Amino acid sequence: MTDVLSRRGLNRATLARQHLLERAPTPAIDAIEHLGGMQSQAPLAPYVGLWTRLQDFAADELSTLTEQRQVVRLHLMRNTVHLVSARDCLGWRPLFHPLHAARFSGHFRHGTQGVNRDALLRQAKQLLEEQPRTRAELGKLLAERWPDADPNALAYAATHHIALCQVPPRGVWGKNGPAAWAPVESWLGAPLRSVPVDALVLRYLGAFGPAHVADIQVWSGLTRLREVVERLPLRTFRGQEGQTLYDLPEAPRPSEDMPAPPRFLPEYDNLLLSHKDRTRVILGNRPVPLPPGNGATAGTFLVDGMWQGTWKIRNHSLRIRPFTRLCREDYDALLTEAAQLCAFLAPQATHDIVLDKP
Repeated sequence: MTDVLSRRGLNRATLARQHLLERAPTPAIDAIEHLGGMQSQAPLAPYVGLWTRLQDFAADELSTLTEQRQVVRLHLMRNTVHLVSARDCLGWRPLFHPLHAARFSGHFRHGTQGVNRDALLRQAKQLLEEQPRTRAELGKLLAERWPDADPNALAYAATHHIALCQVPPRGVWGKNGPAAWAPVESWLGAPLRSVPVDALVLRYLGAFGPAHVADIQVWSGLTRLREVVERLPLRTFRGQEGQTLYDLPEAPRPSEDMPAPPRFLPEYDNLLLSHKDRTRVILGNRPVPLPPGNGATAGTFLVDGMWQGTWKIRNHSLRIRPFTRLCREDYDALLTEAAQLCAFLAPQATHDIVLDKP
């Protein structure tokens, strides 16, 4: 008989994989790999994501990894920007090339009609090998050769078909810079090497499992993964709704009674975005906010393992907006965690902490 996992049991299993039940004594580079990368459209968001998951994490640790090219930011899963280790970048990027090319065809190809694709990509790569460039800079230079094409579409053709990464100072704590792109192989000094999609599925389950096939496909943006999942040596469970859930045999699955302390998450945190069925962490089918900006000034928070509100820092004030009324114990624990968040984000400043009524 297949074991049944309750929604709360599923919640605790996922939180354990995500280092959100207790902070892990793990180096940042190891955590980034364990988590299957961290979503990073907001380039500073992973700093908060690592702080909330790791013991004694300091922003300089991730800044150093970024400047030393041990981690990079590039389009990967779902064609969104992720922060991954150099090793995962080189191994995973070929898996997503068809997805990125298809997204370009669906949105930008009309702006490059009549342009020889191979010639365009050769020219773009040459320009990017000379120095990192933004899409605007690249499009302007490419338009000198193809003046009848849309410069924006020319640039997007390059960033969707060539393996590129964004370079520092973007993504470095305390600094800022434009989204300038460089070829991955040149930036990392190593060639791309395609890993089997089986390995990607196993990494997902290690970070987000137990999960249904549809969950893996939503996280990755890849399709036809059922045949991959069914050939792997996985353990199966039955969810409360009767769906089949797959997991690594030896992965942690704590008791559903395991306490889950309050945790502040950054914007775009993959915990809230990496399942088709998000009820393990989100009640009421609430849409996840995706605010613009560089990150580290807004996000969401968990109470008892569930998404229960949002937070935002502005003018030296941290404003916490819960969805529901909190009990005194959760209220006090959330305020304690909020004070620690402020100390991490701005250790030399003093912040007022405001907890709004729901």
